[in-house]
Amino acid sequence: SMAFQVAEVGLFALVIALSMLTSGIDLSIVSVANLSAIVTAKVFVATGATNGGIGALLLGVAAGLLVGAVCGLVNGLIITRLNVSPILATLGTMQLFNGIAVGWTNGEAVYGMPPAFLALGSGTVFGVPTPFIVFVAVAALIGVLIARSGLGFRIRMSGANEVASRFAGVPTRAVLVKAYLLCGLIAAVAGMVVSARTASANADYGQSYVLLAIVIAVLGGTDPNGGRTSIPGVALAAIVLQMVASGFNLLGLSQFTYQIAQGVILIAVMGLATLTGRLHWRRILARPFSGP
Repeated sequence: SMAFQVAEVGLFALVIALSMLTSGIDLSIVSVANLSAIVTAKVFVATGATNGGIGALLLGVAAGLLVGAVCGLVNGLIITRLNVSPILATLGTMQLFNGIAVGWTNGEAVYGMPPAFLALGSGTVFGVPTPFIVFVAVAALIGVLIARSGLGFRIRMSGANEVASRFAGVPTRAVLVKAYLLCGLIAAVAGMVVSARTASANADYGQSYVLLAIVIAVLGGTDPNGGRTSIPGVALAAIVLQMVASGFNLLGLSQFTYQIAQGVILIAVMGLATLTGRLHWRRILARPFSGP
């Protein structure tokens, strides 16, 4: 049960980690995901994908990914060309994309997805839930991209020190645009996983995932100031917090209690990171102990 549920918030946390790596943040992830899912569902209905046509299925998935990429591109261009801070830019596009989705559907859910697509949210492969496989695959690809590719190196450089990177010849604006375009693609995948699990697409799904994704990204080792992240750590943090959420449910605690726990965890992790940075624990532990 946890493996089915962790994929959604885990994918959103990967987007937050990637955007934080650039010394920014993407608050529009849920709106991008829902809009991509709605476009996918609309294409399914218009092309008759419910009858089992593989071409219509691929067309719907491609359309959803394209919408996610376009949304990410819009975020990147607003940040780099208009010099708007990432938090304000993505806050504005969050409202923009959500307004488009609500206006297009009149706030109603879109149904009519083919069984092959629904398997993405509820199927299994050799006993392993398909959403969890998608989450692990995306995390592995992003981890390799950040650690082993030239684009990943430039993203880390730009996030650590944009001015120095620019003087070193790194095209920081192009790097940021590519990073946010990638964020849009991952958000689109997350939206498809959510819609496949619920068998519908709606503009209101997953509105509480943004804060949780931020908590997971920071807990997993992502520096909000940019330049450093750990994709395996983010994946592990997503699994741990999903276990905490399931434990709260088993204990009969309310959802509001879990929200309080999220806030406490975020403050505690940020406070501990700041404290250890100021006190230099490695130096303290390296000091010889002198008795009273």
